[in-house]
Amino acid sequence: MKQSFNPKNADLKVWIDGQLLHRDEAKVSVFDSLVQGGDGCWEGLRVYDGRVFKLDEHLARLRHSALAMAFAEIPSPEVIKAAIQATLAANDMRDGVHIRLTLSRGEKITSGMDPRLNQKGPTLIVLAEHKPPVYDKGGLTLATSSLRRFPPDCLDPKIHHNNLLQSILAKVEANAAGADDALMLDVRGFVAETNATNVFAVDGGTVMTSRAIACPEGVTRATVIELCQDNDIPLEVRDVSQAELYRADEVFCTGTMGELAAVNMIDGRPIGGGEVGPMTLRLTALYKGRTSTEGVRLVD
Repeated sequence: MKQSFNPKNADLKVWIDGQLLHRDEAKVSVFDSLVQGGDGCWEGLRVYDGRVFKLDEHLARLRHSALAMAFAEIPSPEVIKAAIQATLAANDMRDGVHIRLTLSRGEKITSGMDPRLNQKGPTLIVLAEHKPPVYDKGGLTLATSSLRRFPPDCLDPKIHHNNLLQSILAKVEANAAGADDALMLDVRGFVAETNATNVFAVDGGTVMTSRAIACPEGVTRATVIELCQDNDIPLEVRDVSQAELYRADEVFCTGTMGELAAVNMIDGRPIGGGEVGPMTLRLTALYKGRTSTEGVRLVD
């Protein structure tokens, strides 16, 4: 699974601190905290027919991350929504759009890691692209990474931060193994997530997923949990071992950029029948029902 350039994105307008700039001119300072140390937080949003799905939940998570990182200033939800709305209007976007929303601590007066050097900020970036769900709906392959996801006492995954080196290095391993993405375990050896998504498994009609200990509290993950609860689908949120994925009837990943995507193979082992399973198809349809009717309308 490799993304490619979409010609529809050749002349994007990107929002940076109140300005809409052509993608070729959209820059941040070399003194910005994003450049200095990945010191920022982010959210991925998806637009369906003019509505941003789960926007309030994403903005709440962004605020929670910024609070945990002790940002001196955090834009209000109203300010961020207005920036998103202006960006979508400038690009004439209303569907099939993914938004990368980034909030950094801002610019420093000189290089260094001390947040007291940040005397201008924060920096708000809204990058909207024409981008349908990126994963192959026919099924993905995963390869287990040698890197372990941090527990809360090392770096709490509830902080949705911009320092993605751990995920990038895991993706490097997946690429080398010829897999679509990397399966990542926690320091105890239980399943955490992939380098980019949450992971679910299905065993005997029961859906199971890991506790949000070494993985983020994914918004799409939470939606799938809601769908199970609302439709009387048996659900277990608990520690899940690698072996349980190998022997599962179905495995699928969840995330805003890719929605729900089946996993057909892990570490060379076929999952179930090697095809998209009935529970994955059912939950995908239920999820589509939500995205086709719900969300905050920002485009008429």
